[in-house]
Amino acid sequence: MSTTATSPVPGQPKQGDPKPARERMPVVSAKPVTWKLPATLLVLAVVAFVFFGLLGPHETATFGISSGGDFFQLPEIEVPAFLGGIVLSVIMLGLAGYTVFLKTKNQRPPRWLPAVFVVLFVAAFLIWVVGGARTPSISLAGLIAGSVTLAVPLVFGSLSGVLCERAGVVNIAIEGQLLGGAFTAAIVATLTHNPYVGLLAAAVAGAAVSMVLALFSIKYVVNQIIVGVVLNVLVSGLTGFLFSTVMQADKEMFNSPGRLPIIEIPVLSSIPVLGPILFKQSVVGYLMYVAVIVVWIGLFKTKWGLRVRAVGEHPQAADTMGIKVNATRFWNVTLGGAVAGIGGSFFTLVAIDSFTKEISGGRGFIALAAMILGRWNPIGAFCAALLFGFADNLQSIVTIIGTPVPSQFMAMLPYVVTVFAVAGLVGRSRPPAASGIPYVKG
Repeated sequence: MSTTATSPVPGQPKQGDPKPARERMPVVSAKPVTWKLPATLLVLAVVAFVFFGLLGPHETATFGISSGGDFFQLPEIEVPAFLGGIVLSVIMLGLAGYTVFLKTKNQRPPRWLPAVFVVLFVAAFLIWVVGGARTPSISLAGLIAGSVTLAVPLVFGSLSGVLCERAGVVNIAIEGQLLGGAFTAAIVATLTHNPYVGLLAAAVAGAAVSMVLALFSIKYVVNQIIVGVVLNVLVSGLTGFLFSTVMQADKEMFNSPGRLPIIEIPVLSSIPVLGPILFKQSVVGYLMYVAVIVVWIGLFKTKWGLRVRAVGEHPQAADTMGIKVNATRFWNVTLGGAVAGIGGSFFTLVAIDSFTKEISGGRGFIALAAMILGRWNPIGAFCAALLFGFADNLQSIVTIIGTPVPSQFMAMLPYVVTVFAVAGLVGRSRPPAASGIPYVKG
């Protein structure tokens, strides 16, 4: 009697094959972990151990927490500089060694580890600087409050970058938007004798700069990086020319905008440390917190945000779903410019009460770095901007208390932090897939 051969059922193991087909599939290895983060942390830990520990001062660093107007006074913190530097640097060496161990196992370190390392490094640096100063005492509450204040334009600038790049447009023109907002706020507030009108005018000016960016990069498909750089140069030259020819000719008529008042919320503003940060701000300061929350909710919790992110990730797929890709990009870029313009008003309506040439001082590029460090997330960008604001405020305060570090090196601190943060601590951050790529329907 003849037997008929039957073909095996797909997905079922053959006779004599002990493993099912699914188990015989080739295993794809995970993406290897790079040495960038472990090497960076190890170098910083060694630097901290040598300079903040072994070569650290032998004085006592004093940190004040409360101010005179607080509800209750918290005691000062006194730290032996040498011992504190040794202890913190040893902990940092342990964290760096742990990242090296994980790298040998091809495992990524937990997300909290770089953040904890940065906090410990900053604490060790503070102890080292204050302990070696002529006046080894510093107000920690004032340092933090001042850092938040200086971070205000950086937060608005980074939010502008997030709004643009999430829709697929690279916004290099943040510097020009900040500068245009600062100039317009100053001149409009002076002419109307109302700083609140100047604040609205700053948003309009930032939106106008962004419309030029959107027009050339979206409609005429010009390289977005080139358009952004050109806009920065254009706004810088235009505001500088008008400042020299108009504002300086009659300062009282064109460059005396006044300041937005500081609004203190009763009771809450007297809470130690947190009070001045959250409840003692100008309108621009309060708008900063509102903007971060609104942009985060808008991007990740609404239908509008889903469409924006779809346009920035896969515009072809978004187009097939009926989303107007270029219109979405145009209005998102315009909105981002308005946000940056409000941040620019901080320079002339809050920080000082007049406009000067190049008043933004390159902060638009630091805001761009904050956006990258924050991984194109509004909350991440906010935290990164606070880090850069802290570095900016720290270099001013430690110069006042008489640090042994030369003032030129301290002036470099915000930019050094920017380079290290973006180059060493970002890791494999991925921008939106279609960021910088024009979309031509066809």
